[in-house]
Amino acid sequence: MRFQAIASDYDGTLARDGRVDRDTLAALERARESGRKLILVTGRELPSLRDVFSSLHLFDWIVAENGALLHCPATGEERLLCPAASCELVANLRQRGLPLSVGKCMVATVRPHEVAVLLAIRELNLSLQVIFNKEAVMILPRETDKSTGLSAVLSDLGLSSRSVVGIGDAENDHELLGFCGCSVAVANAIPALKQRADLVTAGSYGAGVVEVINRLIDTDRLC
Repeated sequence: MRFQAIASDYDGTLARDGRVDRDTLAALERARESGRKLILVTGRELPSLRDVFSSLHLFDWIVAENGALLHCPATGEERLLCPAASCELVANLRQRGLPLSVGKCMVATVRPHEVAVLLAIRELNLSLQVIFNKEAVMILPRETDKSTGLSAVLSDLGLSSRSVVGIGDAENDHELLGFCGCSVAVANAIPALKQRADLVTAGSYGAGVVEVINRLIDTDRLC
């Protein structure tokens, strides 16, 4: 079996408007039954993910907070891969009146507040980066992204990145797709991601993921 794992984004890929439909859930079940590992790679914080998705058990690992946090649904293990969120930055941004979501490592806001975020990072002399996900603005330590989180998971699983199919839709999926042996953009993905993907699905959102899983099970060929 050439492709031994599927690493998929959540919002805009598996999920539409935050929800995963029954056909997509059934396809994920089939992928597990085929012997493949399933890894969910998302920009969401774990509590936010749990609020909208009750089928975390389908996945061997969750890479949350855009690569910063690992979670194993089977054991409950959590592992932070970078320093915790900067209290100094959070206080600064709150003083500026920015709407914030604060995870264990990631701090997030929305456009057009990226200018204020970059100014605060510069003023505080912090080694942080800004990553975009459509309207979301995520603040993380440098060299933390979806590919670094997935790399840590694959090390635990004993798998090569060449054996992984990565699926995504947005700006923060570039690193994920570039790291995987086969990169897939769903039909609703942003143009730049489609241009760099090995394959663009005919279907959008979960239907595109179903398409990928069916082809893998039938032929083990995508790229």
